[in-house]
Amino acid sequence: MKTMRIEDAIGEILCHDMTAIVESGFKGARFKRGHIITAEDIPVMLDMGKSHVFVWEPEAEEVHEDEAASTLTEAMCGENVTCSGPSEGKMSISSAIDGLFCLNREALRQINMVDDYTIACRPGYTRVRKGDTLAGARIIPLVTKRRCVDEAVRIAKENYPVLSVLPFKPLKTGVVITGNEIYYGRIKDAFEPILKKKLSGYGAEILGFTKCPDNLDMMLKAIQAFVSSGADLILLTGGMSVDPDDLTPTAIQATGARLITQGVPMQPGNMLTMASYLDKIMLIGVPGASMHFPTTSLDVFLPRVFAGIEITKKEIASYGEGGLCIGCKVCRYPLCWFGTGSCQAG
Repeated sequence: MKTMRIEDAIGEILCHDMTAIVESGFKGARFKRGHIITAEDIPVMLDMGKSHVFVWEPEAEEVHEDEAASTLTEAMCGENVTCSGPSEGKMSISSAIDGLFCLNREALRQINMVDDYTIACRPGYTRVRKGDTLAGARIIPLVTKRRCVDEAVRIAKENYPVLSVLPFKPLKTGVVITGNEIYYGRIKDAFEPILKKKLSGYGAEILGFTKCPDNLDMMLKAIQAFVSSGADLILLTGGMSVDPDDLTPTAIQATGARLITQGVPMQPGNMLTMASYLDKIMLIGVPGASMHFPTTSLDVFLPRVFAGIEITKKEIASYGEGGLCIGCKVCRYPLCWFGTGSCQAG
């Protein structure tokens, strides 16, 4: 595009909206992008305080901000997202369902390295509701070079989808609650109501809650019973620390499950243990902190389990950054940094 004196721009195509504010309080586009400037427009534009306008140079290989934003958005957005706009050069991206927002972080970084482009979004692996805003996409100037659009679109297509939302699966879930004090009725179990509430938020099909004493054989039988019932997920509570009589991690490993981690770099919830059983059933040792804190490491990983995302040791290690809850008086998770590890995969 090029700038011209208004008096010299008659017959030229306006390449941007021209906003006017009138005495009535109205603010809006008096002249729209694409308007062909006429002699009658000159005094109106001057009254608007405009002495110069920007007009198209067809040979300049430039792309308007609206097209630049909408073209990239179409290329990078995957399933279960909705896009609106462009409005003032920006595309807004929202979730079409309740689910887990998934982000290819490296692709996002590469796109934001392209001249003029800026894509801002919430952290990846964030639990979202239908209608929640996920991201905004735009370029900074009014126009950008065609090569910039082509480069951003290439990155998006090669890493598709850059942004998507996965639905939660109604996993069949069994819960094994351990501890002599609970099994023999010395104290009331606090885990069942807590876990029932958390699981219901994902639409889990709860197979049952089985109480066991601190007895390895009985714990293994309880696990096997849920396996035989077709469980996709088994949660185990109690005995998660390193004391010799804390058997839950031992029971998980004794199933033959592939251990992913025993302990995570997150507080509260250091003691979470996670393993996969025959590559299908997920076993999770619930940290004791879940009884006392509204949000722990369990709340970070459950959405990913219910969305069917594989969890790796490398990724768990990345949660040290952002893994410290600062104990706000009113918990606003996930509107905080807790659980926003910096090494999230695709």
